[in-house]
Amino acid sequence: MAGKTITRARLSEAVYQEVGLSRNESAELVEALLDEIVRALAHDEVVKISSFGTFSVRQKGERVGRNPKTGEEVPILPRRVLVFRPSQVLKTRINEGSEGGRTD
Repeated sequence: MAGKTITRARLSEAVYQEVGLSRNESAELVEALLDEIVRALAHDEVVKISSFGTFSVRQKGERVGRNPKTGEEVPILPRRVLVFRPSQVLKTRINEGSEGGRTD
């Protein structure tokens, strides 16, 4: 995975540059947004961001897996997993970026 990592600090800085809020207000806005997404997902709500994608939590049932080293069967307990489905707009922008288009 080459390239830069988007961090909370970089998101806050981008909000500061684009919106014109103070750096503290920008950081608080990013934190509030992320907290709201986490809260919604923790309560089994779907988070849909237009032109970006949809986050949801899915319940996976118990199943039998294998230890790859020993071949021994091991039960995998039921669990909840986070699922992200990108929008067609996001898919298109990513594909355009990999074919010589904008990559920022």
